[in-house]
Amino acid sequence: MNEISKITASFSPIKLAEMDNVKLMSRSDTKFAFKFSKLPELLNQMMPFYKVLEINGKFIHDYKSLYFDTDDRKFYLDHHNGRVNRNKVRFREYVGSGLTFLEVKLKNNKKRTIKKRMKVDAIAKALSKEHKKYIKKIIGRKLEVNAKQWINFSRITLVHKTQKERLTIDINLTFENEKLSGDLKQIIIAEVKQEKMSRSSDFMKIAKEISILPIRLSKYCITTLQLNPNVKQNRFKEKLLFINKLKQA
Repeated sequence: MNEISKITASFSPIKLAEMDNVKLMSRSDTKFAFKFSKLPELLNQMMPFYKVLEINGKFIHDYKSLYFDTDDRKFYLDHHNGRVNRNKVRFREYVGSGLTFLEVKLKNNKKRTIKKRMKVDAIAKALSKEHKKYIKKIIGRKLEVNAKQWINFSRITLVHKTQKERLTIDINLTFENEKLSGDLKQIIIAEVKQEKMSRSSDFMKIAKEISILPIRLSKYCITTLQLNPNVKQNRFKEKLLFINKLKQA
């Protein structure tokens, strides 16, 4: 981690107030998963093209997320079954900036991610009437959901110097529910966020050069599998094998 901290501190910084142009609440996402050992080389090659988010002198920021689902795991199963227009619901605390939101994400039939959110005082383990009303408004119908699992990680956020592109690099990921816990600390999960998917991304070019390829991956689904081994998983077996291979490398 010391090496990663030194490298990120060498990037040109960008402040939170300067990032309005790359909020990209409606966007195209491309995800990557790779071994932690590849991160230093990747970051060094990215330095000429990206700025790093700085908050209070820090370049690596902690995120805490509590995910919600129905008792029959509708959100998980919709993703597993490849259903379009699927949702995810979570509270997320952006620790470095002191902000917490109730967030509802939609993956639509055009493969775009649309995120809606309302500011809240703190993560709540039980939804209030106001929370439920907001979720119903965004999803379009009433769903009974409850807290399923925590997913916490640290994030490096980078912004391209000339293109409308944001990149997140998640490290030190841990997850837990009331009975079990685990981690994916050997694995980096990166995500390129763009208005329209474009392979001209400098990150994508650099990643390809060092054999890091895109993969469709959900942190919520992968951690659900780890915490609930009896859940339906046949369509995720290949991804699970890939993640387990990275963990053992």
